[in-house]
Amino acid sequence: MTTDPASPMVTNLKLKRKSRILEITFDSGDTHQISCEMLRVYSPSAEVHGHGNPVLVTHKKNVNIKALTPVGNYAVKIVFDDGHDTGLFSWKVLYDLATNQADLWENYLARLRAAKASREPLIDMAVKYHT
Repeated sequence: MTTDPASPMVTNLKLKRKSRILEITFDSGDTHQISCEMLRVYSPSAEVHGHGNPVLVTHKKNVNIKALTPVGNYAVKIVFDDGHDTGLFSWKVLYDLATNQADLWENYLARLRAAKASREPLIDMAVKYHT
């Protein structure tokens, strides 16, 4: 697989678990920070893209990354702590997310508002019935 010459190659990935941020350094010298939530809701997986009809991913405000696995010299597989692990983030995808972050985030928030959906995580509730 060849890389897109218009997109810089990733030279370093640094996961900041506490702040839920992935710091990405490109061979152009640029460094960008992308939230784990943004990476999750814009995952390049078929599950999220819905085979051409993107799915609105909700309740991922506190999602984090469990693992980063290099795929050749062109991508990284990201395993999220909610179990999602099917998207391969090519260097081009990461570069596009990093450089279009503000517009993509506003688009995501607008889609959430339109759907009356939430970023807030679902709360596990233990229900006990008394007899």
